[in-house]
Amino acid sequence: MKYFNFFSNILITKGAIRILISDLQRNVSELYPLELFEIIQELKNKSIEDTMISYDEESKEIVENYINLLLEKEYGFVTENGWDRNFPPLSYDYHEPNAITDLFIEMEDLGILKKIYPSIENLGVKHLVIYSLKSLTLKECIEIDEIFKTSVLSGIEIFSPFHQKMNLSFMQALQKNTVRIYSLILYNCSKPPFKAKDEYRFSLHFLKDDLKISACGKVELKYFNTNIIKVTEAVNHNSCLHKKIGIDRKGNIKNCPLMNESFGNIQKQSLEEALNQPDFRKYWDLTKDQIEICKDCEFRYVCTDCRAYTENTLKSKEGLNISKPLKCGYNPYTGVWEDWSKNPLKQEIFNSLEFR
Repeated sequence: MKYFNFFSNILITKGAIRILISDLQRNVSELYPLELFEIIQELKNKSIEDTMISYDEESKEIVENYINLLLEKEYGFVTENGWDRNFPPLSYDYHEPNAITDLFIEMEDLGILKKIYPSIENLGVKHLVIYSLKSLTLKECIEIDEIFKTSVLSGIEIFSPFHQKMNLSFMQALQKNTVRIYSLILYNCSKPPFKAKDEYRFSLHFLKDDLKISACGKVELKYFNTNIIKVTEAVNHNSCLHKKIGIDRKGNIKNCPLMNESFGNIQKQSLEEALNQPDFRKYWDLTKDQIEICKDCEFRYVCTDCRAYTENTLKSKEGLNISKPLKCGYNPYTGVWEDWSKNPLKQEIFNSLEFR
């Protein structure tokens, strides 16, 4: 008897019409027909020979082709006279000791960074994302980095409107005088002053369009992530809001700066005080398995989420909002991607949210 053994790092996610096989070691995911899922389930419980018994001659050839495909993709291997017990199931438990992993600030003044520094240290924040409402000077960028030079922060990502002084010498000085900034996104840039290269310690991107904060929340293939840490977090928690905290331009502390519900203002309350409010964590454990439509999607564990812009945001006044992200154009029941912004109903909702 021969047995097919799946490697522990292979995650198979069943959708309404397709499956997604994710290789969590190689960080890649691929789509396959739903019929392969039934074959995989049989191979996990029976020998290859016993699996074949239930199929007619024509179907046996299809099963053999699928087994060869699984071997070719290195999703598993075949053994004789029993399963190989050296590959126990992978644990999908998620452990993150830090109280907060990501802090997003819609910033008008650098003074807020000094004010929240003690909370960042106390909560063990890993990533700080700054969306600056005004163009930052070189001096300000260096000052931002200097504030957190000895911080617990792993890194700082900055979004800033572009200005003409953000030239080659600007970047060279930033490279020389900073250690925490790992990403710089400059928007409203009609023409990049030079070609961004890989010579900098930080990633550099010039964007032509005006990047509004409301642009956040898009669900697209290019944002999907097969990283094992991201996947295990998505299996157990909300992939958008778990251990995240935000401060909007008015200083209101929220799960996300784009959400309505506020848990105080940074001028009067600390991040710790906001975090300890009963409802602050209510979305943290809302997985894609609980969200309408998403629960039937094969991409649900590699996907981002958005609770600020959803299809029922305007109707959700109390309780958890479990509706599908508004800016997702994928239909898991047809397997078709559409441009969500061209859907008149979605656009109407989005416009209402923009001006609420």
